[in-house]
Amino acid sequence: MTQTPELPLRRAVPAPAPVPGRRRPHRAWSVAAVTFLTLIGAAGFASLPGLLIEPLHAEFHWSRGTIGLAVSVNLALYGLTAPFAAALMDRFGIRRVVAVALTVIAIGAGLTVFMTTSWQLVLYWGVLVGLGSGSMALAFAATVTGRWFTARRGLVTGILTAAGASGQLIFLPALSWIVERYDWRPAAVTVALAALAVVPLVWLLLRDHPADVGVAPYGAAEFVPKPPPQRGAARRAVRALLSAAGTGPFWLLAGTFAICGATTNGLVKTHFVPAAHDHGMPMTAAASLLAVIGIFDIAGTIASGWFTDRFHTRRLLATYYGLRGLSLMFLPLLLSDTVHPPMVFFIVFYGLDWVATVPPTLALCREHYGDDAAIVFGWVLAAHQVGAALIAFLGGLARDAFGTYNPVWYASGALCAVAALMALVIRQGRAGAGDGRVVAAQG
Repeated sequence: MTQTPELPLRRAVPAPAPVPGRRRPHRAWSVAAVTFLTLIGAAGFASLPGLLIEPLHAEFHWSRGTIGLAVSVNLALYGLTAPFAAALMDRFGIRRVVAVALTVIAIGAGLTVFMTTSWQLVLYWGVLVGLGSGSMALAFAATVTGRWFTARRGLVTGILTAAGASGQLIFLPALSWIVERYDWRPAAVTVALAALAVVPLVWLLLRDHPADVGVAPYGAAEFVPKPPPQRGAARRAVRALLSAAGTGPFWLLAGTFAICGATTNGLVKTHFVPAAHDHGMPMTAAASLLAVIGIFDIAGTIASGWFTDRFHTRRLLATYYGLRGLSLMFLPLLLSDTVHPPMVFFIVFYGLDWVATVPPTLALCREHYGDDAAIVFGWVLAAHQVGAALIAFLGGLARDAFGTYNPVWYASGALCAVAALMALVIRQGRAGAGDGRVVAAQG
């Protein structure tokens, strides 16, 4: 890899004088826009698992537990790959890692069209799509915000996190319509093509570091030279884990985020559609409700980023988990064969809370772990996905064993109450080490 010439002497290089009456947006915003569009294009893979359970069960007669195993492998690898992906981005650059990840996603999704046995589902959808999606994950957003922004990090994190919800809003209704009208195979091909379509966008428009285009990070007072490539990506990821594992905040953040994953990706995203279908609701209607969660998820996540720049992150997390737990406790009473106002209220309420936990969790990682924050957040995200994987698998087993998802809804609500208490125990980090409130005051 060609190394960028050393740039320390450019620290004091003044910015070009602006044209009177015009002010060009900082390049960081265009990089954030490309990142947002990339995450939208890759969101199809996250929208499909819940739509595949019933068609695969009907065609291949695989149990829901078997299908849930493939989804759980996907979710677990998504999380376990994330910390290594953050280190790989420091070694090879964001563009290369993300372009390869999107290609692996496309290959895995495309190969599912030809599968005939359940182990192939685990390999193609579980392993390949899991590795590809994990190489992007939220570590992608964390790396972009960490390199390109000094001010407004909480807000930008919220916007980029909302990209997944935006993609869900786009893909879920379309994919459910394709599955119901045609088959699950055209839907898998659609996901593969969507991932491939984003690769040229990443390669042509994304830049690894502000120094590549001769600008300082947004909100920084002076130019920041591009650091040399960091070798030993795997060793660095493991070293960051071992260092963080000796601190209490890491385990509290990992535990709360594991519950977050269990109650979102593992439970609602995977099992809401089949659970609603159990009550007689058409698949397209249930998928549309899940997509509507995406609408309010966008608003909730961006608002959470704004709140993170201004309020105490621990209290925000405790509030989010407490409200989520209450909503899950009421869900079994709301499921029916039609869409009614109380169900719409749940969808709006739950959507606002869906991934609102991400900005304050990332801010706490920055407070406690400084330069290793993106990699530590990757490990915290790994816990998120392990929690999601367990519930994706156990939820399918519970449905096979009890004939209903109700025990899973109630157990997940109780877990959210535990997460709220854990969030309140996290101690405050160092002032200024990524604290969103300090950053907002500077920018």
